[in-house]
Amino acid sequence: MDNLIAPQRLKIGIFRALKAGINPEFPEQGTPQGGVVSPLLANIALNGIENIHQYNRSKRKRITPNTSEKEIINACIRYADDMAFFLRPEDNEKEILDKISRFLAERGLRTSEKKTKLTASTDGFDFLGWHFYVQQNGKFRCVPSEENFKAFRKKVKKIVNHSNYGAKVKAQKLAPIVRGWRNYHKFCKMDGSRFSLWHMNHRAFKVFNKETKQDRYSAEKHVKQAFPSVPYSENNHIKVKGNKSPFDRDVTYWTERNSKLYDGITSKQLKRQNHTCGYCGHKLTTEERVHLHHIDGNHVNQKTPNLMVVHESCHDYIHTSKSAS
Repeated sequence: MDNLIAPQRLKIGIFRALKAGINPEFPEQGTPQGGVVSPLLANIALNGIENIHQYNRSKRKRITPNTSEKEIINACIRYADDMAFFLRPEDNEKEILDKISRFLAERGLRTSEKKTKLTASTDGFDFLGWHFYVQQNGKFRCVPSEENFKAFRKKVKKIVNHSNYGAKVKAQKLAPIVRGWRNYHKFCKMDGSRFSLWHMNHRAFKVFNKETKQDRYSAEKHVKQAFPSVPYSENNHIKVKGNKSPFDRDVTYWTERNSKLYDGITSKQLKRQNHTCGYCGHKLTTEERVHLHHIDGNHVNQKTPNLMVVHESCHDYIHTSKSAS
């Protein structure tokens, strides 16, 4: 609990939930898989397991008490209770696994033998819907995993083949699913023919075109609406520094980091305004979305003097006051 970065009220609530224990009437019942509190409890219980396997950036040096944090690399990635450890040829996997088992035993946990496996980097592994692997030339690659792609294709197929929906309704239902899937994988290698979704596009076009009220041109229009394109950039994700948390009140760090998540024009304007709202003058935090306001009302005019980054609420207030006047 001491290492948990959260408001005091939230920490008290979590502490009370952990101290409450279990219901004696249902001793075998635990936190439901996929429940809201499950990832939170996993993060609290497994906090610090990343430090089990570390090594120095310099291959010839070992980690000593005098080694700075910049020189230490945590050879582990973790999301809730899913984690992956990266081993070098000289590392002993049994020794590391024993350390993990001891760490978990102190917290009343144990590793799953079915899910725990050792694999070569060239063979790769699946993690959070992605497949990571290293090519023979040493280049790192990341693509959507086989299971993730099959689940996505199943969702699309179910909507496309639904007999109760027309082409217009199908396009409206497909658009958020396709956009969400592409956004989730936008930092993967998505230039292959498989991930271009050409076959799904072609299948949807054939189904839409068969409808009596549709022709070739309207079917093409609905397909474009159903499969919106999302720009991707391989391995261009933004890492979070160290133990940073949205609850640590470091407004400057989080506003600067989130500015990189917006497009080029909005990101540049955020830097010009020093990450402050152009209307109210307050800092742009993570709690509210950022909007790009055109001062003269002309959205075609993208010149710098005509642009201003504002809070979403401030943007609504600006247009509300204009319409009222």
